[in-house]
Amino acid sequence: MLKIGNVELNHGLFLAPLAGVSDRAFRSVCRKFGAECTVSEMISAKGLHYNDTKTAILAAFSEDEAPFFVQIFGSDPEIMAESAKKLATNNYKACQNTCYPMGIDINMGCPVPKIAGNGDGSALMKNPKLAGEIVKAVSAVVDIPVTVKIRSGWDDEHINAVEVAKIVEENGAKAICVHGRTKAQMYRDPVNIDIIKSVKESVNIPVIANGGINTADDAKRMLEYTGCDGLMIARGAMGNPFLFEEITAYLEGRAYSVPNMEERMKVAMEHIRLMIDYKGEYTGVMEARKHLAWYIQGQKGAASAREKVNHASTLDDLEKIVNDYLRNF
Repeated sequence: MLKIGNVELNHGLFLAPLAGVSDRAFRSVCRKFGAECTVSEMISAKGLHYNDTKTAILAAFSEDEAPFFVQIFGSDPEIMAESAKKLATNNYKACQNTCYPMGIDINMGCPVPKIAGNGDGSALMKNPKLAGEIVKAVSAVVDIPVTVKIRSGWDDEHINAVEVAKIVEENGAKAICVHGRTKAQMYRDPVNIDIIKSVKESVNIPVIANGGINTADDAKRMLEYTGCDGLMIARGAMGNPFLFEEITAYLEGRAYSVPNMEERMKVAMEHIRLMIDYKGEYTGVMEARKHLAWYIQGQKGAASAREKVNHASTLDDLEKIVNDYLRNF
């Protein structure tokens, strides 16, 4: 059992905040298959500060995604605190939710140049003092748990996750997620599970492991080696929300059956229809194309089907491609 504030999770299975991927539709699908907690795509604190409507839309969620954490990024403690307070109370432009987030997560791990290059995201790994100030400022203005997502360090010469973890704990963080890669690595292997283990041994708050969890065996190895309290699944869930069900079955000692292609495509189309419901057909289909490609990745005939998917512009197009694919599978 993992507890963060009022959130209690049997196994501590989180869907990671994935920019451009973990939208409302994907979060709902992953919850259905066993993700116990979801996190929003990262939201710009400055965007909320300046009342940007597109930024606020990223913070919208519904009851079927709960328990739900909202993730913000930025490097100005005052603006981060102001934005966190808006999100914690649903007091922000464009997205009045009918329920409240269970926590605020602070992004200190995004390696993308346009984020880290502005001093946000993983750039905060280079400034532990500022990282602590941000957590302290946010914790002071919200009544829900504040959590932090970090990386192992900036690069191989600056592995400082333990230092940063201790500082954010001292300043009010109620849990910390450690991605076992440096900023310099981006998403390349290997994942440094030793640093995750070291963080777990150095703090008294829950530690959630992230990075390289693509199978139940990966989850088993991570849990047993690091002693971490939970797992955050990221790229391993893309096109494979069933991974949460697989890991849950392992943790509960149950048998697990891999879904066949017909079952996979049924879920894929449900996912796509949800995207269209939230975003309209044009935007929904454009964004759904990558998801459908992930659902069939590595399967027989995937390359040919993916080429067709990349030219689809309507829901009917995608339905026809899926039906043809299943007929010939």
